[in-house]
Amino acid sequence: MKTESLNALAALSHSGRLDVFRLLMRRYPDAVPAGEIADALHMAPSTLSAGLSHLRNAGLVTQTRHGTSLLYTADVGGAGRLISYLGADCCRGRPEICLPHVFSESPMTDRKYNVLFICTGNSARSIFAETLLRDLAGDRFLAFSAGTHPHSTMNPLALQVLTDKGHDVSGLRSKTIAEFQGDGAPGLDFVFTVCDRAANEECPPWPGQPMTGHWGQPDPVKATGTEAERLLAFQQVYGALRNRILSFAALPVDTLDRASLQARIDDIAKAEDFT
Repeated sequence: MKTESLNALAALSHSGRLDVFRLLMRRYPDAVPAGEIADALHMAPSTLSAGLSHLRNAGLVTQTRHGTSLLYTADVGGAGRLISYLGADCCRGRPEICLPHVFSESPMTDRKYNVLFICTGNSARSIFAETLLRDLAGDRFLAFSAGTHPHSTMNPLALQVLTDKGHDVSGLRSKTIAEFQGDGAPGLDFVFTVCDRAANEECPPWPGQPMTGHWGQPDPVKATGTEAERLLAFQQVYGALRNRILSFAALPVDTLDRASLQARIDDIAKAEDFT
């Protein structure tokens, strides 16, 4: 365990490799193409290749092949073993002192939970998710959405889909994540990214260490073709998010410890979409 942990710490001691690992953790459980990682981090392919090799050898990243593409996923098992070693050995069995948030096993309290959905433009996907959670489980959750680079207005096809599905859209608006950071912002219990680009971007840490998840969906705004074909793209994203939110709303949040709850959230991300 000591040798494995030293290798992992050495791999993460380089700022570029640390950036790669953090991006893959934000995208977990996605398998991300090397080219997309390089583009997101503005990293030369040769530098990225060397960094990924180092992280793989350290047990922090796994590699799979899809056709001619190499895909990379954060190895949460390897990361967990590193953190466990730091807590159990380096902290001499006192993880509650050294790593109080990581090793907290207390279930969440029985109350309404604040949930933030993030995408880039906050004009379609995150708006769908906010509306769905509000209308499907508003008795247990307060739903919000925001964009890393929000549009000034919401997409009209997104609003059409919501209206056609019977949702009230009168109070919806595009918002920036700055509204949910700093003094006066609501305390967040869950933060979900619903687009890959937003997950690729590095945001400041959220106060209180909310639970996180990545439920990436294709951008329906980029769909081409006839209006009916474009509308279908929006409907498919709506359906996929509805499936995930139904599964999330069914979780016994107030009885699960953080580790169990995070595992269930990740399982939802891995589920196939049947819309």
